[in-house]
Amino acid sequence: MDHIIDIIVFLIKTIIITGGIGLFISAILASNKKGLSPNSKGNLLIKPLNKHFNGLKQALEEAILNKSELKEILKTRKKAEKDKQKQASKKTSRLFVIDFKGDIKASAVESLREEITAIISIANPKKDSVAIRLESAGGMVNNYGLAASQLKRLQDAKIHTTSLIDKVAGSGGYLMACATDNIVAAPFSIIGSIGVVATLPNFNKLLTKNNVDIEMHTSGKFKRTLTVVGKNTEQGRNKFIEDIQEIHQLFKNFVSEQRKDLDIEKVATGEIWLGIKAIEKKLIDSISTSDEYLYKKANNMDIFQVQFEIKKTLPQKLGIAVSSSTDNFFTNLMFKLQQRFNLF
Repeated sequence: MDHIIDIIVFLIKTIIITGGIGLFISAILASNKKGLSPNSKGNLLIKPLNKHFNGLKQALEEAILNKSELKEILKTRKKAEKDKQKQASKKTSRLFVIDFKGDIKASAVESLREEITAIISIANPKKDSVAIRLESAGGMVNNYGLAASQLKRLQDAKIHTTSLIDKVAGSGGYLMACATDNIVAAPFSIIGSIGVVATLPNFNKLLTKNNVDIEMHTSGKFKRTLTVVGKNTEQGRNKFIEDIQEIHQLFKNFVSEQRKDLDIEKVATGEIWLGIKAIEKKLIDSISTSDEYLYKKANNMDIFQVQFEIKKTLPQKLGIAVSSSTDNFFTNLMFKLQQRFNLF
């Protein structure tokens, strides 16, 4: 029996070691596959979406049409291609599509800033435009402020921008959307939440009960307002609330400047609205899914999806699965709590 246990333990160890080596080799091969220089931040990936849409159409045509119908379709398509080649000398309008899926820290801003820099370097403000497929329930004020500022760079460069919201753009996510010229949202997307929230636990009573002393020394009157372990004062509490109100006012000012027709005092209550209601409040400009919007644009524009893939270090590659799983767990937990208690 002891021998059998030893064999099982040996096999488990072998599997673990082999898996670790395999993961290590895969990470190295993945890094080499990109062909990035040692000083490169990452890799800019470009995907022509017109070809993607045409590929879907052609695949379905080949599957359901008979030979004569397909022959006629191919004949028409060839003629259309010839006409397009004749017009090739004329500059066609281009639509650059970028994606932003925001977490609490707005981590995707690192890719966003590179994507926008690349687009600004080549876009023609008179003909080209940008669409951002935006999904975020908000997060840290300074991080989302930076993300909105990155989108504002496109406006400053006179490049027309559109936010496409399929699921949610709340709080910091809506702040970003307001940094574009046009906001398009799906009927049941979640829009708004123009407000600020801050939660801070305090364990001072628990520590005092267990005879644990806390010392905190500051060199400024309001270096610390509310603390986690110290005893909070009414003066510190009032200052904390004052800071939140100031951030809220800045949020309101930004939205008002970007959306002139919006009655900011009626919507800056922290409430959220579905897309079909948000358009009545003038929080958005039109109702549509991102797929419908892009498919229509493909008829007369060349559409390119632009994605900057940040180069990851080996430790990051090895730990990304664990980190992603942890982030997804807490994100899903917060989302379920928000759904249960209608908190955003």
